Amino acid sequence: MALKFAVNNSLSAVTSLPTAIPTGSMTLLQTQTASSSSSIEFISNIDSTYDVYVLKCINVHSSSSGQNFHLEGSTNSGSSYGITKTTTQFQAKHNEADNDSALQYSTAGDLAQSTNPIDIGRSINTGNDECLNATITIYNPSNTTFVKHFIAVETENYTGTGMLQNFTSGYFNTTSPINAFKFSFTGSGTTIDNGVFKLYGIS
Repeated sequence: MALKFAVNNSLSAVTSLPTAIPTGSMTLLQTQTASSSSSIEFISNIDSTYDVYVLKCINVHSSSSGQNFHLEGSTNSGSSYGITKTTTQFQAKHNEADNDSALQYSTAGDLAQSTNPIDIGRSINTGNDECLNATITIYNPSNTTFVKHFIAVETENYTGTGMLQNFTSGYFNTTSPINAFKFSFTGSGTTIDNGVFKLYGIS
């Protein structure tokens, strides 16, 4: 294997890198905007081009109160979901009155070899100040040897008077390539009232 060298002699003076050195830049692959949508699906652009993919959920709002926000993965381009997965979740919260705070494990938010959707956000309400934002990182979804790990960080204004943050991680227990993801809310007839969803690849 040939060695790669920077063009300058000191790190402080480096002006460019050899082309073979990855820079970790994010490439925007797709943007979707929800408008009373039953779900948002990314069913293309997820392949072996990138080892890491990032999903951004921005100002996501539910059409009905008390709903959980879900993430699912697919190995057949969205024809079906329900991959077996194991996850863990904890949360931090603090309210505006400074009389309700906690850092706690969320048993209701974890899965153990389950085909149920992953709860990224929990008990989302409909107030204008009760939207959620989230970042989900998926590692090497096209790999055919290993299971597919992910990390999700979500923040929401709960009950309109406080901040709640959910930290969820786990793995999709499949060695088949995952090539699609879907977001939705629980509750019959509940839609994603609005929100912006972005898919990035990291080189």
